[in-house]
Order: sequence, then structure tokens, then C-alpha cells
Amino acid sequence: MLSRIKPIQWALVIVSFLLLIAFIESGLNKISVNDQSLAKELRHFDVYKSPTCGCCGDWIEHFEESGFSTQSHHPENLAAVKIQQGIQRNYQSCHTTVSSNGYVFEGHIPAKYIRQFMLDPPVDAIGLTVPRMPIGSPGMEVEDRFTPYEILILFKDGSSENYIKINSYSEQF
Repeated sequence: MLSRIKPIQWALVIVSFLLLIAFIESGLNKISVNDQSLAKELRHFDVYKSPTCGCCGDWIEHFEESGFSTQSHHPENLAAVKIQQGIQRNYQSCHTTVSSNGYVFEGHIPAKYIRQFMLDPPVDAIGLTVPRMPIGSPGMEVEDRFTPYEILILFKDGSSENYIKINSYSEQF
């Protein structure tokens, strides 16, 4: 059968193959460009927390080990910072993280979901939250204990919706 293929057909097959490779590589280059753009946006996060909170420090360590950089701030009135950032009381946790482009991330959110959010933020979202302090979330590790929890999207109008439910420790990384 191969001997029945004419030279022009071989040329078309080869050109098609080369175009396919070029298309795939251009897609990979776009991913790299997006990662570079994201890296620029993520160059700096401000974390607002109590100076004595150990779990916040553990979360910051998790976040920085995931490739992010932070600067910690210890405001006298942390609750006022949260309200100023649009985080209602029922969505609050122990620390508030603000990206250089203004998105807010409240509480013990795994770094991988912050990265995912930043790559494709939902329309009208102001950020994500993990209300309270679930056992087993980043920074809240206690032996091998884990409590499933939800990450919520916060919207400009004060509403929220489920972003993802974390059912196991390993889903966080």
C-alpha cells in the first residue's frame, strides 16, 4: 500500500506532520508565556495576620515552597483589613492574603488552588476563602488528622459559591 502513495501525497503527509508539531509547540509556548505572565502577577503577595499566629506562619511556608513570595504585615486591626478587602465575617479565617493585582485569599487555601484561580479568575470574583481553620489544611496539619472542607469563591456582590471541595489530604497538593 505504501508503494501506491504518490510523492505529492508523501509531501502533504510530511508537511501536515510538521504543521502539527509546530501547532503543538506553539501551544506549549503559550503555556510558558502564561506561566511567565502569572509569575509576574504572583511576584508579590501581602499576608495580613497576627504576629503570634503559628498556623499562619506554617501556611506561609507552604505557600512559599509552592513558588510564591510573600511579605507579612501585622495590622493593629486585622478585622478592619478583612472588611476593607470585602471579606464578610462568615467567610473569615485567621489570615488574609492579597495578590499584587488585588485578589484576596482568606485562610488556609492550598497554593495549587490559588494558582488555578489566578490563571482563570471567574467573572466578578474578588478571590477565594476557606472559612474557619479546617484540620489538615495547609498550615493546620495535626498528625494524620484531616477534615474535608470547601474552598469558596467570593464575589463582588458579597455572595459566594463552591469552588472545590477537598475530600482528602492529598488533593491539596
